[in-house]
Amino acid sequence: MQNKLTINDLDLKGKRIFCRVDFNVPLDENGNILDDTRIVAALPTIKHILAAGGRLILASHLGRPKGVPDPKFSLAPVAPYLSKLIGQKVRMAPDCIGDEVVQMVAAMNDGDVLLLENVRFHAGETKNDPAFSRQLAELADLYVNDAFGTAHRAHASTEGVARLVDQAVCGFLMQEELRYLVGALAKPEKPFVAIIGGAKVSDKILVIENLLGKVDALIIGGGMAYTFIKAQGFEVGKSLVETDRIELAAKLLQRGEDSGIKIMLPVDHLAADSFAADAPFTLCNNEHIPAESICLDIGPESIKLFSDTISAAKTVIWNGPMGVFEFDAFSKGTFAIAETMANSAALTIVGGGDSVAAVNRSGLADKMTHISTGGGASLELLEGKILPGIAALTDC
Repeated sequence: MQNKLTINDLDLKGKRIFCRVDFNVPLDENGNILDDTRIVAALPTIKHILAAGGRLILASHLGRPKGVPDPKFSLAPVAPYLSKLIGQKVRMAPDCIGDEVVQMVAAMNDGDVLLLENVRFHAGETKNDPAFSRQLAELADLYVNDAFGTAHRAHASTEGVARLVDQAVCGFLMQEELRYLVGALAKPEKPFVAIIGGAKVSDKILVIENLLGKVDALIIGGGMAYTFIKAQGFEVGKSLVETDRIELAAKLLQRGEDSGIKIMLPVDHLAADSFAADAPFTLCNNEHIPAESICLDIGPESIKLFSDTISAAKTVIWNGPMGVFEFDAFSKGTFAIAETMANSAALTIVGGGDSVAAVNRSGLADKMTHISTGGGASLELLEGKILPGIAALTDC
């Protein structure tokens, strides 16, 4: 997936550039943008195309309008916002296909920007309908994908169009994602440590199975850890356990042991009376988890154990929090991992929505080597899958 043409390989001057970006940003009830992270992430690619004299046609989805136009999912608020960021007018198209859009594209000059309306206003987008893909492709000479967050979807604007133009390439954001996420897995500097958290084992089975063949140590935290701890023969009170995954957890632990890979689980916990921000809690180890309690964070011994392993690593990938970090009382474990990674000399990569949210909340985002913009996409890469939006791009 790294062997793809990039935006630096193209002559953009005078060309119509269909650029798939991820402008799926949160809006308030008045259409104000609440978080511009995804827009800002696309600016290097946008500015490069304009500076090179390309005629930039931006395409994105926003929300889930279910294949029909819905004003609350319109990309219209993004056009004036982007105009301010790049210092020039961004015209807003009334749709993403149709005669009026074709005419607007035909009227573009070198260095102009046109933002298409939400591609998901058409059912053909998520169905990757060939006819819809052709209508989008007819607007462009070249295709650039800078929307890593949707690269795991085989949709018309992420996969279909790419196969219908002469050249389809990575934007700068996509290049960065592939450089770190694919590169780290393909040839990590050792020791290589992966930290996997979150609620359920079932959500991360493929990730764990893929990483067991690559890492030197695998740290497991969050709610999913209790299925593994249960598989070790401990009682875990009312903590989250997937009973149908206990046998699998035991097999994964055995596989790690047989392969000489250190699988690390929490050894102490903050066990609360209930799942609530203000719930009373006690510190306990694996042997003494109260029967009526639920574990909501890792304890200090686990933090030290995990931090020592992370500090000795040369490559660290993190996907999933250690506890319910949204509750202040149960955020110490997750934030301690973030702090250890921030202070590490290792290549540090954070992927997954909850992990990224935790790092942003910790104020340590700028201390990480790379923070992925794609939750589902980064997870599928960690699972070892080929992403259709990347596979469709032109090989070098």
